[in-house]
Formats: sequence, structure tokens, C-alpha cells
Amino acid sequence: MGKLDGKVAAITGAGRGIGRALAKAMAAQGACIVVNDLGVTLVGDREPASPANDVAAEIKAAGGQAVANLADISTMEGGKSLVDQALKEFGKLDILVNLAGVIRDRMIFNMGEEDWDKVLDSHLKGTFCTSRFASAHMRERRWGRIINFSSNAALGSPGQPSYSAAKAGILGLTWSTANGLRRYGITCNAIFPVAATRMTDTIHQEAWRLTPSSQAAGTTVDPVNVAPIVIFLASDEAAEVTGQVFGSEGYSVTRYYHMSPEKTVYNKGPWDLDQFFRVMKRTLARDLKKPQMYQGPSRR
Repeated sequence: MGKLDGKVAAITGAGRGIGRALAKAMAAQGACIVVNDLGVTLVGDREPASPANDVAAEIKAAGGQAVANLADISTMEGGKSLVDQALKEFGKLDILVNLAGVIRDRMIFNMGEEDWDKVLDSHLKGTFCTSRFASAHMRERRWGRIINFSSNAALGSPGQPSYSAAKAGILGLTWSTANGLRRYGITCNAIFPVAATRMTDTIHQEAWRLTPSSQAAGTTVDPVNVAPIVIFLASDEAAEVTGQVFGSEGYSVTRYYHMSPEKTVYNKGPWDLDQFFRVMKRTLARDLKKPQMYQGPSRR
């Protein structure tokens, strides 16, 4: 028996990379898959055809059940259509995996409004639009799994202010969703993935010692290595796991600890500004830990 027998999953951005690997792996575990991919370039320009059709065909050829969905999930209409298609084709939606997104890298002082909006819309708004309609359906059934893809770029990737902001926003959305939906039997978790995809292909390979996505199969950066943690979180056995962030890199999985207070200074009344400066220099502005930094490419 498969780990996801009888389940229906919708996966956004499932035409390539990690999404494609997840769609095929989850189908192999018994899930019916709605393969969503608008069919765009890395920067969000439309392509002649969507790879979602190819992935759905591959799943069916292997004996699984799948349909392609070409909706733009950065819109409310697109998010609703994804859920509606799952209900029409398979009668329900148990699992939502949010992967879709584009990149437009610029330094903060060079970034245009359109570049900012395109990235935030695809990653952050897209995660909201699908979750909005999926959670309403899951709430009625008192069961559901929402798995959002963030990135360690959320810790501050240089040259990617829009991507970093979107991925950090997805963490906040994940925690809010987990807190709000737990009472209805719905879990929501986030993933920091490391895998070779067409996104990592855009990064200077020599500087980061990256493996091209065309050579990733069977290596530690094969996108299929992200599948085990996603399949677990999507399963019946993860009912008590919610509001968590997991990293998947190679053959390892990491659970991240939430932000927590480090030090606090107190005063008996309103601060005198000169006194406050003296206290700050002796305490909170001294012996600072290095800020959490982006440690290298981990784009989906």
C-alpha cells in the first residue's frame, strides 16, 4: 500500500524541478494529482505550452491518476480553479503543495516596482490564493494538509530582495495558517529545499560549486530527494505536525527552531535618552551575533 492511497493532491509549479519530482513521487504513493503549471519562463513570461500536460501524461503512463491545470495561481480566480478542478475530477482535495514562483533578481537599489510585484505575486500571493480556497474545502471535511515551499533565502539572500521577502512572507503565512486551522484537523508546514533546478542553473555555477540540473539525477541535489519529507507531512501519520519549518538537503532533513527573544533590558520608568544610549552600548548593541545569513543557493 502507498503512503498516500486514497488522497488527492494539488501541486503548483509541478511542471518542472522539485514540483515535477513531487508529483511523480506522490502519485507513486497512491495520490491522485492535479498538476498545476502556468507554463512560464523563470522571469514569468508566458511560454507556448505548459509542461503540466507532460507530467500528467507521465504519471498516467506509469499507472497513476493525474490531470493538468494551467491556471495562474497568483490570482483568486486561478486559486479557485485549481481547487474546483480537484473536486470535479476526483471529488475532493486532501493535500495542497505550494511551489510555483518566478525570480527577477536585482539589488534593492536597482529593483523596479514591476519586478517586485511579479515575484511577490507568484510566490506569496499565489500561496494565499490557493490556500484560501483549499482551506475552505478542507475545513468542511475536517482534514487537510498544506505544505508551503519557502527557502533559506528568507534569511537574507543578497541581490534577491523580492524573492527573500516573498519566502519570508510565506513563513509568516504558514504559521498563521497552522494556528488558525489546527482545530479543523488541517496542518500547515513549510519546507526549505536544496535541489538542482532551472532556478539554480541561473546562479554562477563555479562560485557556488553547483551541479547543473541536467546532471542532478541520482545525486544529492536530485529534486526527488525532497519527496520523503513532503510525503510524510502529507500523510495521516503527520496529524500532529503543524506550524513547522523543515529543511531538506541531500539525504538529510532539518527541523528549524522558531525565532525567540535573546535579551531584554528593563527600566523603572520612561527612558532618559542619554541613559538609554549608555544601556544599549553596554547590552543589546554589544557582542552582537552575526545576523542570520543566506548560506548559499537553495532555490526550488
